[in-house]
Amino acid sequence: MTRMKIPAIFIRGGSSKGVFFHAADLPEAQARRDAIFLQVIGSPDPYRRQLNGLGGGVSSVSKAVIISPSERADADVDYNFAQVSIDTPEVDYSATCGNLSSAVGPFAVDEGLVKVADGDAVVRVFNTNTGKLYHARFQVRGGLAVEEGDFSIPGVAGTGAQIALDYLDPGGAATGRLLPTGNVRDMLEVEGVGRIEASLVDATSAVVYVAAADMGCRATEPPEALDGNSELMARLDAIRRAGAFAMGLAARPGDAAPSAPRVAMVAAPHSFKVIDGTAYAPGSHDLNIRIIAMERCHKVVTLTGAMCTGVAAAIEGTLPHAMAGATAGALRLGNPSGVLPVEADVERAAGGEWHAKAATVYRTQRRLMEGSVLVPAHAAGAPVAAE
Repeated sequence: MTRMKIPAIFIRGGSSKGVFFHAADLPEAQARRDAIFLQVIGSPDPYRRQLNGLGGGVSSVSKAVIISPSERADADVDYNFAQVSIDTPEVDYSATCGNLSSAVGPFAVDEGLVKVADGDAVVRVFNTNTGKLYHARFQVRGGLAVEEGDFSIPGVAGTGAQIALDYLDPGGAATGRLLPTGNVRDMLEVEGVGRIEASLVDATSAVVYVAAADMGCRATEPPEALDGNSELMARLDAIRRAGAFAMGLAARPGDAAPSAPRVAMVAAPHSFKVIDGTAYAPGSHDLNIRIIAMERCHKVVTLTGAMCTGVAAAIEGTLPHAMAGATAGALRLGNPSGVLPVEADVERAAGGEWHAKAATVYRTQRRLMEGSVLVPAHAAGAPVAAE
């Protein structure tokens, strides 16, 4: 079979993994790029295992990233994220991945796209999915990003070098407004569900927040328990789609993109156990959260969802604010893999409008494999010579 050989690097960023490409190594036509990503990740797969590709059957490892030098004066590189559907032939660019954003700065340094001196480095990244900037701060030694360190994050075994991600002016990443409807809470009319109270917030990504109690939950449930409740997942997806319509992200609920907005159940702090069996008392965190991505409960919490929640909890009157109450310092999110802190700088203007100045989180990353991916040339629609 005639095959295409495309340079690529497989990287763990935060609690996600993805295949990273230089834009220059990919065809310019979007349809051909999408065909390549589907082949590389192993989608669509009705068995939801992606054995025929590099994916792992869950949304957090079904991802591709495109990096290129930026033409913007305020950015060093552009970051374009692609969420690859597992069981349908879809590639979605409507949202970004905060976890993989932690690997973009180190990738840019290691690949020679950005020249920095050893020591503290800052790489300015423009995310093309959201039109937002963030700064990645990390250590460089011998011209390469440092990977080894003593910093740990929920959901990832072992430790690594800390990477700080400062998302600047994150409000309105998907809709253009921090509060897309202008309200801190809305009553959604959800087909097949009824009226549901929700907070619709858009900071680094758009999220529909609902009270876990309204779903008959506590936001402490293991992901597999939620995933196995098909009726609950259908209700949450219907709410998510109604939120997309209310936010202006879809002309009608049925047109909502698969990855934006996301829907999250939130609750006041409760005792809970994480995936590895560790128990957490209510005083260890400020908010319990279960966030749904691609119709599955995320086993940690999406990083953009975490940043949005940090911002939402700082806005008086939202459901996250009501559940978390007043917090000093970072907001601590109790999630299926542990407790994740997120910092948010939010202010209220004289006219009463809320403004998110920044959101900051901390991650680790590790380059796992580098080389080339092999793709059937006909599947990518390319008349390419044999390798």
